[in-house]
Amino acid sequence: MKEDIAVWQVRHFVYAHIQDTTRPPSVDETAAHFGLSTNEATELYKELHNRHALFLDVDEVAIRMANPFSGIPTDFRVHANGKTYFANCAWDMLGIPAALHCDAVIDAVFTESNEPIQLEVKDDKVTNGNLLVHFPLAFSRWYDDLVFT
Repeated sequence: MKEDIAVWQVRHFVYAHIQDTTRPPSVDETAAHFGLSTNEATELYKELHNRHALFLDVDEVAIRMANPFSGIPTDFRVHANGKTYFANCAWDMLGIPAALHCDAVIDAVFTESNEPIQLEVKDDKVTNGNLLVHFPLAFSRWYDDLVFT
């Protein structure tokens, strides 16, 4: 039970850190915040990954995705509260204003044509909402290859 509490406290810290800094904390930053060893923080990150609460980079223990936030630069930039966040995909670019409970301007790129597009979310609505988002895979298959999805 105590370990479960630590897992969710770390998840809360990760999201608060992203909200404040626009990037996920490193394992060392998380360890320092909680007074843990790097190994203990690493195990908590891995447990969050196993529970699909975070998605870690394959080669290192770094947060690649804390949905809807991306841990790396992408073509989906969300400008909100005077900061710029990266989203993982078109779905997540709309999730960031919802998660932050704020208005936003979104700069994105059409995947097929590389054309830029700008959306505005105001009062929980997309103001230029005559666009469609296409998902190449059904939701049930997203975790088959989450980075591609």
